[in-house]
Amino acid sequence: MTERRQRRRIRDRARLQNGLSIVPRLFTVGNIFCWYYAAISTLRGNYDNAAVAIGLGIVLDALDGRIARLTKTASDFGVQLDSIADVLTFGIAPAMLAFSWGLQSIVGIEANIAKHVHQLGWLATFAFVVCGALRLARFNIQTKKPPDISSKRYFVGLPIPAGAGMIASVVHFFKEPILLVGSALLWYLLILLVAFLMISTVRYLSFKELDVRKPRPRRALFMTAMLLGLIIFYSEVVLLTLAIIYVSSGPIAKLVPFSSRFAQIVRRAIASRPEPSEPAHGNIKVNP
Repeated sequence: MTERRQRRRIRDRARLQNGLSIVPRLFTVGNIFCWYYAAISTLRGNYDNAAVAIGLGIVLDALDGRIARLTKTASDFGVQLDSIADVLTFGIAPAMLAFSWGLQSIVGIEANIAKHVHQLGWLATFAFVVCGALRLARFNIQTKKPPDISSKRYFVGLPIPAGAGMIASVVHFFKEPILLVGSALLWYLLILLVAFLMISTVRYLSFKELDVRKPRPRRALFMTAMLLGLIIFYSEVVLLTLAIIYVSSGPIAKLVPFSSRFAQIVRRAIASRPEPSEPAHGNIKVNP
């Protein structure tokens, strides 16, 4: 009897796990739908709707991995499907949005200048897609290696959802497309910078050590509720601020050691400099 009960328990657990495995896949499918909606909205000129869809995709992408780990239903199939969804929602959709949103500036200007702006926008957005795909490929390779302490705390390179969130937050903040050529050039340079950060070795916090199963204090719950309220009522300012803080946190953290070393070198140079000797009063000659 005991053996039969154990077999039934094992079967029930397997069935339950198979049933739970569909839950994170539904979030991934929802992420792919966000890409489709964002692409259609961009083609129709509804840029703010496309930016909101990309932001919703970021939330779904964070939830599917978390739920898969909590339910212990992570699999190679889910990893591959999630990678495809990330390329679509956080690579192609933001590139289409950034290209079309900044391309409105070429209306009414000289054909030669418009040609160069168009080419720069094409190159910048294509570089964003390629760097995002390379970032995902490197991440998939790193996940197969034996994990260490630093890999749980930091990402190597800017995560592609954060890069997409930077583009979406800017579009969501300004809403109206760019109409000046100078602003369009700065916009495409920003996209190139974000693309470079994705393939760089700059470290970013991963927040993987946050365990939702542990009881949280009331203060953390209050702060989370306040943040959600701010995003609901002041989404433009709050989301853009969060995106800027996270994207700039990596380079700032990397520059801090260099600045401290430079300050130490300057202090040593000042300390080793010999003090100027004062002339003796007895050797001073006074002219009549």
